[in-house]
Amino acid sequence: MAKFHPELDLLTEHAAGNLPLAQAACVSVHMNYCDQCKRTSGQLQNLGAALFDNLHGEPVGDALLNSVLARLDDAPPLSYASASEWAAGRTPAILQRLMSGDLTDLVWKKITSTLRISYLKTGDPNFEFALYHIKAGGRIPEHTHRGSEMTLVLEGGFSDADGSYHQGDFLLRQPSDVHAPTAVQSEDCICLAVLDAPLKFTGWKYRWMNPFLQLNTG
Repeated sequence: MAKFHPELDLLTEHAAGNLPLAQAACVSVHMNYCDQCKRTSGQLQNLGAALFDNLHGEPVGDALLNSVLARLDDAPPLSYASASEWAAGRTPAILQRLMSGDLTDLVWKKITSTLRISYLKTGDPNFEFALYHIKAGGRIPEHTHRGSEMTLVLEGGFSDADGSYHQGDFLLRQPSDVHAPTAVQSEDCICLAVLDAPLKFTGWKYRWMNPFLQLNTG
């Protein structure tokens, strides 16, 4: 059971459909593991629907009406894909649509001896959406965040100076946060990470890489 969750304001933005696509997908995957957040999101959606029921309708032009009707025929958005259980051996439906296979079919880029990354495409040009694979006991070099970073643990777990995180746990890091995640000793850790700006390594051994770090989006 997840112990770390999105804040209420983030769940509210998600329920209202106001989050960028990549971030909305990350919050949605968290709900595959968390009945608490899924229940809260449903309550927020019901509240929003009730508020709309009390509003007076406004006339719209034919162009806007046709645009809305056309969208009904589109594929369902990533943020509302049906739930499944990674823990039961099935990849969450949202990730299935992005991966086109399983973990062994992905292209992985080696970053350090213990960290490799697979970049997934969401169609959101402002956010990097990627899977991080950390070897058991491996450590991601200490870094800050030039922007925000959502992290969701999919398999295994990791710890840093602030705590220990396991399957289903959701974290939101801000630019001022500094940490060095270390995977648990017993198994590899796989996380979903959503960034709106590159990481910035702080240690001298990896600081030379900072000018080359770019967001991988699309």
